[in-house]
Amino acid sequence: MKEIDYKILEESLPFWEKLNEQQKELILNNTRSVSYLKGSKIYVHGEDCLGLIIIKKGRVSAFMLSDEGRETTLFRLNPGDVCVLSASCVIKQIAFDVHMDAEKDSELFILKAGLFAQLMAENIYVENFTYKLMMERFSDVMWTMQQILFKSFDDRLAQFLYGEMTETRQDTIFITHEQIAKHLSTAREVVTRMLKRFSDNGIVELNRGSINIKDKEKLKNLITKSNR
Repeated sequence: MKEIDYKILEESLPFWEKLNEQQKELILNNTRSVSYLKGSKIYVHGEDCLGLIIIKKGRVSAFMLSDEGRETTLFRLNPGDVCVLSASCVIKQIAFDVHMDAEKDSELFILKAGLFAQLMAENIYVENFTYKLMMERFSDVMWTMQQILFKSFDDRLAQFLYGEMTETRQDTIFITHEQIAKHLSTAREVVTRMLKRFSDNGIVELNRGSINIKDKEKLKNLITKSNR
């Protein structure tokens, strides 16, 4: 494995220095780098058991899927993030169905589930890290549920657009109404109506496949108003 890969493992896994040399070697020999094109399925609950994943580049969306096929985005993973929810065969406390797709062209490091289970059993620092990470992800899920249940949709949409603009550092967000609907767990028509209202108020300019933020302060005020 290339030196840069070693460094990413070392930086992403807080327990790295608590491993012995044999355990480090096992991780290096049992971690593979996998590339996914935008829109590709990475993890399907009940079909795969990937183990621990580290996002090297790109972005991964974790979501739940209803019986009717409706997606609810739970959280998103960016470079440097680590996730263990793709190891449900190892961690029995994972009691809900999580799926993961590549939101952008992505490269992941995947540590085999079997070795991950072995390390958890052998090393208390690996076990502690795993459960701490699970709690953080469950907190992300609870925050998402709180937004869906208790926040008005104009506030949620404003937060989403502001977050995308902040992350990309661009005023133009390249995304479809359908993609926003999936992230915010609603119908495309609802997104389109609210974006039209934002457009009428001079907050955004709508184009095919993209949204241009025209008034950042108005967009930000929609969020701060709801938090008062």
